[in-house]
Amino acid sequence: MKFGREKRKAAPSVIIVSLIDVLIVVLIFLMVTTHFKNREASLKLALPESKEARQGSSTDSKPFTVLVATNFPFFWIETKPVTLERLQNELVIAAKANPKVAVAIKADKNAPFGEVIKVIDAAKVAQVGSINAITEKPATAR
Repeated sequence: MKFGREKRKAAPSVIIVSLIDVLIVVLIFLMVTTHFKNREASLKLALPESKEARQGSSTDSKPFTVLVATNFPFFWIETKPVTLERLQNELVIAAKANPKVAVAIKADKNAPFGEVIKVIDAAKVAQVGSINAITEKPATAR
């Protein structure tokens, strides 16, 4: 005998709309943070100082700048790390496009000297117009 009413239990339900809202917020957050991650400087160099450092000529075309870091990967073109072989190929392509292209080497003062010499050798093999080193003037004492 059943004297009480039998209560039906409702099946548990998940509110899908709230979950979708949360996922959209997470997706927007990830999209924004990865967009700004690329804006950060990828390589910071401490340039060597030179008392004879000169300002570059504004009449020249933009030089082909190679950055040499203190640790692996040593060679960078703009914000992309490259191998020595890739650097050699890029220099050959630039020299074929413009035989008077200037190569500017921007090397950290603590970078291995052998890696800087490899860049100079690669530029000579590519037969570029000129090879320059980028330095900065020493800070004047006040």
